[in-house]
Amino acid sequence: MPTKRKSKGAYMISAVAEMYDIHPQTLRLYEREGLLKPSRTEGNTRLYTDGDLERLEFILNLARDLGVNIAGIAIILQMRERMEEMNRQMQGFVDYVRSEMLSRMQHSFQQQGSAMVPLRRPVVVVPPVRNKRQ
Repeated sequence: MPTKRKSKGAYMISAVAEMYDIHPQTLRLYEREGLLKPSRTEGNTRLYTDGDLERLEFILNLARDLGVNIAGIAIILQMRERMEEMNRQMQGFVDYVRSEMLSRMQHSFQQQGSAMVPLRRPVVVVPPVRNKRQ
Protein backbone atom coordinates (compact mmCIF):
# COMPACT_ATOMS: atom_id res chain seq x y z
CA MET A 1 0.00 0.00 0.00
CA PRO A 2 1.56 3.33 -0.96
CA THR A 3 2.06 5.78 1.84
CA LYS A 4 -0.37 8.66 2.08
CA ARG A 5 1.74 10.78 4.46
CA LYS A 6 3.12 14.11 3.39
CA SER A 7 5.07 15.32 6.41
CA LYS A 8 6.69 14.16 9.61
CA GLY A 9 4.86 14.59 12.87
CA ALA A 10 2.11 13.10 14.95
CA TYR A 11 -1.42 12.45 13.75
CA MET A 12 -4.67 12.25 15.69
CA ILE A 13 -6.89 9.20 15.38
CA SER A 14 -9.43 10.92 13.12
CA ALA A 15 -6.73 11.96 10.63
CA VAL A 16 -5.24 8.46 10.57
CA ALA A 17 -8.65 6.86 10.12
CA GLU A 18 -9.37 9.16 7.19
CA MET A 19 -5.93 8.67 5.59
CA TYR A 20 -6.31 4.88 5.60
CA ASP A 21 -10.07 4.68 5.09
CA ILE A 22 -10.71 2.77 8.31
CA HIS A 23 -13.02 3.39 11.25
CA PRO A 24 -11.44 4.91 14.39
CA GLN A 25 -12.81 1.93 16.34
CA THR A 26 -10.55 -0.31 14.26
CA LEU A 27 -7.55 1.69 15.42
CA ARG A 28 -8.75 1.43 19.01
CA LEU A 29 -9.15 -2.33 18.57
CA TYR A 30 -5.61 -2.63 17.20
CA GLU A 31 -4.38 -0.73 20.26
CA ARG A 32 -6.39 -2.92 22.68
CA GLU A 33 -4.92 -6.02 21.03
CA GLY A 34 -1.40 -4.61 21.37
CA LEU A 35 -0.80 -4.29 17.63
CA LEU A 36 -0.36 -0.50 17.80
CA LYS A 37 0.94 1.63 20.65
CA PRO A 38 0.36 5.30 19.86
CA SER A 39 1.66 7.88 22.28
CA ARG A 40 -0.75 10.00 24.29
CA THR A 41 -1.00 13.70 25.08
CA GLU A 42 -1.61 14.99 28.59
CA GLY A 43 -5.28 15.12 27.64
CA ASN A 44 -5.08 11.40 26.71
CA THR A 45 -5.44 12.00 22.95
CA ARG A 46 -3.82 9.33 20.81
CA LEU A 47 -0.96 10.55 18.62
CA TYR A 48 0.30 8.35 15.80
CA THR A 49 3.90 8.87 14.65
CA ASP A 50 5.35 8.02 11.26
CA GLY A 51 6.62 4.77 12.79
CA ASP A 52 3.11 3.94 14.00
CA LEU A 53 1.77 4.61 10.50
CA GLU A 54 4.36 2.32 8.91
CA ARG A 55 3.33 -0.41 11.33
CA LEU A 56 -0.35 0.29 10.57
CA GLU A 57 0.34 -0.02 6.84
CA PHE A 58 1.95 -3.41 7.46
CA ILE A 59 -1.04 -4.49 9.60
CA LEU A 60 -3.54 -3.32 6.97
CA ASN A 61 -1.60 -5.13 4.25
CA LEU A 62 -1.82 -8.35 6.24
CA ALA A 63 -5.52 -7.87 7.02
CA ARG A 64 -6.82 -6.48 3.73
CA ASP A 65 -4.57 -8.02 1.12
CA LEU A 66 -3.68 -11.34 2.72
CA GLY A 67 -6.78 -11.97 4.85
CA VAL A 68 -4.85 -12.52 8.09
CA ASN A 69 -6.94 -12.24 11.27
CA ILE A 70 -5.92 -10.27 14.38
CA ALA A 71 -4.39 -13.28 16.14
CA GLY A 72 -2.32 -14.06 13.04
CA ILE A 73 -1.24 -10.44 12.75
CA ALA A 74 -0.08 -10.48 16.38
CA ILE A 75 1.99 -13.62 15.76
CA ILE A 76 3.51 -12.21 12.57
CA LEU A 77 4.43 -8.94 14.32
CA GLN A 78 6.03 -10.88 17.19
CA MET A 79 8.04 -12.99 14.76
CA ARG A 80 9.07 -9.88 12.85
CA GLU A 81 10.29 -8.19 16.05
CA ARG A 82 12.21 -11.31 17.07
CA MET A 83 13.83 -11.50 13.64
CA GLU A 84 14.85 -7.84 13.85
CA GLU A 85 16.37 -8.46 17.29
CA MET A 86 18.22 -11.52 16.02
CA ASN A 87 19.47 -9.46 13.07
CA ARG A 88 20.75 -6.76 15.47
CA GLN A 89 22.50 -9.41 17.55
CA MET A 90 24.03 -11.02 14.47
CA GLN A 91 25.22 -7.64 13.19
CA GLY A 92 26.78 -6.97 16.60
CA PHE A 93 28.58 -10.32 16.43
CA VAL A 94 29.82 -9.62 12.89
CA ASP A 95 31.07 -6.19 13.99
CA TYR A 96 32.86 -7.78 16.96
CA VAL A 97 34.51 -10.45 14.78
CA ARG A 98 35.53 -7.83 12.21
CA SER A 99 37.10 -5.54 14.82
CA GLU A 100 38.83 -8.47 16.54
CA MET A 101 40.24 -9.68 13.21
CA LEU A 102 41.49 -6.19 12.30
CA SER A 103 43.04 -5.81 15.73
CA ARG A 104 44.87 -9.14 15.44
CA MET A 105 46.03 -8.33 11.90
CA GLN A 106 47.42 -4.98 13.06
CA HIS A 107 49.16 -6.68 15.97
CA SER A 108 50.63 -9.27 13.60
CA PHE A 109 51.88 -6.55 11.21
CA GLN A 110 53.50 -4.70 14.09
CA GLN A 111 55.35 -7.83 15.16
CA GLN A 112 56.64 -8.39 11.62
CA GLY A 113 58.02 -4.87 11.33
CA SER A 114 55.09 -3.63 9.29
CA ALA A 115 56.05 -5.76 6.30
CA MET A 116 53.48 -5.79 3.54
CA VAL A 117 54.26 -9.42 2.80
CA PRO A 118 54.68 -11.78 5.75
CA LEU A 119 58.27 -12.78 6.29
CA ARG A 120 59.07 -16.42 5.69
CA ARG A 121 60.41 -18.48 8.49
CA PRO A 122 63.84 -20.01 7.88
CA VAL A 123 63.63 -23.42 6.27
CA VAL A 124 65.62 -26.15 7.97
CA VAL A 125 66.66 -28.95 5.66
CA VAL A 126 66.94 -32.29 7.40
CA PRO A 127 69.07 -34.85 5.60
CA PRO A 128 67.22 -38.04 4.72
CA VAL A 129 67.60 -40.93 7.10
CA ARG A 130 69.47 -43.79 5.56
CA ASN A 131 68.20 -47.23 5.98
CA LYS A 132 70.67 -49.44 7.95
CA ARG A 133 70.19 -52.36 5.57
CA GLN A 134 71.97 -50.63 2.71
